[in-house]
Amino acid sequence: MPSLVEASRAGLSLAVSDLQVRDRRGRVLVSVPSLAAPAGALIGVRGPSGAGKSTLLYALAGLTEHAQGQVRWGETDVLALGAEQRAAFRAAHVGMIFQDFLLFEELDALGNAGVTALFRQRSQRRSLRARAAEQLARLGLPADRRNVSSFSGGERQRVAVARAMAAEAPILLADEPTASLDREAADRLIEDLVRLVRDTGITLVAVSHDPQLIARMDRVLTVVDGTLTEDRSAA
Repeated sequence: MPSLVEASRAGLSLAVSDLQVRDRRGRVLVSVPSLAAPAGALIGVRGPSGAGKSTLLYALAGLTEHAQGQVRWGETDVLALGAEQRAAFRAAHVGMIFQDFLLFEELDALGNAGVTALFRQRSQRRSLRARAAEQLARLGLPADRRNVSSFSGGERQRVAVARAMAAEAPILLADEPTASLDREAADRLIEDLVRLVRDTGITLVAVSHDPQLIARMDRVLTVVDGTLTEDRSAA
């Protein structure tokens, strides 16, 4: 099995089997008997609100406590790892765009976008911060020292996107990445995400209600009541 801290930028294949996520009372929130995708895939996940889409995404990242089955990225089954090993795997291999942003309020945009550098080898930190600054500029964020506590929802979303894309991780998991953006900014982001996958071969799984984003995916999964009801190639 490859080292958990090995930071290869090639995408990783995904293989899910017998996945079940339950709440604390034992109720099944997500059930996926089987799912497989090659490295470099663009996968969209759609479905009604509350269907379990975000829970599925968090399970793919190994962020759910009550998950059973297998979620295998390459040769690594993240559900078989302990908490510390899962965290190490995510730091080395996963970039995430969270729906609720999860920013450090006391830091400015660059501090947040480049925070992943704290978990990388010293030799990688400068280039990661440079990529963070480049992504922020591309997303049109001001280059000032304001803490993100004063940012609008759209600005916060762009900081979160810049953080994930600057990491250049082989897996990118995105939860409603265009939700807080205006149409023009959302379309630019979609183009950037698609180009990133095509140019680098990373694997993208994006949960979204945005039909423009879903239309650009290679494959679309539909989740209803925690169950995968449709799995098809995008038109």
